[in-house]
Amino acid sequence: MITRRNTLTMMAAAGLLPLAGKAALAAGSKPVKVGAAVYGLKNEYAQIWASEIKKHPAFSNGIAELTVFDGNYDQATQASQFDLMVTQKYDVAIYIPIDSYAAKGVIHKALTRGLPTVGSNGPAKSDELVSFVGSDDVAAGQYEAEVLFKAMGGKGNIVVLIGPEGNLGQEFRTQGNKKALDANSDIKVLERKTANWSRSEAMVLMQNWLTSHKGQIQGVLAQNDEMGLGAIAAMKAAGIDPKTIPVVGIDGVTDAIRAVKNGEMILSIRQDAHTQAQGAVDVALRKVIGDSYKPLSDCWAEYPQMPWGDGTAKLYPVPWTYVTAENADKFLNAK
Repeated sequence: MITRRNTLTMMAAAGLLPLAGKAALAAGSKPVKVGAAVYGLKNEYAQIWASEIKKHPAFSNGIAELTVFDGNYDQATQASQFDLMVTQKYDVAIYIPIDSYAAKGVIHKALTRGLPTVGSNGPAKSDELVSFVGSDDVAAGQYEAEVLFKAMGGKGNIVVLIGPEGNLGQEFRTQGNKKALDANSDIKVLERKTANWSRSEAMVLMQNWLTSHKGQIQGVLAQNDEMGLGAIAAMKAAGIDPKTIPVVGIDGVTDAIRAVKNGEMILSIRQDAHTQAQGAVDVALRKVIGDSYKPLSDCWAEYPQMPWGDGTAKLYPVPWTYVTAENADKFLNAK
């Protein structure tokens, strides 16, 4: 079956779509320099995002050139990378901050020095972003909690693994978690701590909790898949069948989809890295090149609720997809 996305993909591969971008760039002599500052590249979702941004047609046809920066989960590192982009005369930055609040100063400083910034995936506390291309973390946090509580029969004890302090993605998912908790008074939170989006940190926390709350944990609410997978690893190390303690997560990384398929997780809420990354590139190129630029990524054909318009909207909301045991194979086969 030939879909609109397949058609666009074939056109891009054949070199047809990029002609529009090349025409838009005709007024300039050099490729647009794009820097992508990612909070850290150790977890799988960030790696998928980085892989997807590199596949954008603009980087293969000469319209633009890309550098992906690994922030190593450190705000100071990310700030210095922006300074480097300014010094080396990058035209536009795409930013996934580790610290959403400190990002405000980074974005402002860059803008005053001629470097506009597009947000992707993780929100920043700034109104000076060109645009944000990402998903509604409050909705995801609420839904994952509701699914977990339903699986627990509406009562019992849970532990909550949250993202980094100072990160708006964590704060928004926490707001969503709280909405579900407020509606389920028979759910008790035994522990709630950050594991910084990390599988290994979550494993250590869960090992401690399984000891200090032996036999009392009936559910694990993880704000991302990596932390959920860390909790599962701790259960296995303790000789506990993960299928007896429901776990939910967010991101749709490969290991989590496999865990959902085999029953070790009951839900992963999949972020669309392709759309978040490549959508941000199109918005960034529109900012630099101007209204003659037309989007080159096929991601805009995916969601009617996220129209391109003229490429200048402040928000491009990327929908979530729910991964369950029934549809897990679909996503595994697509990878």
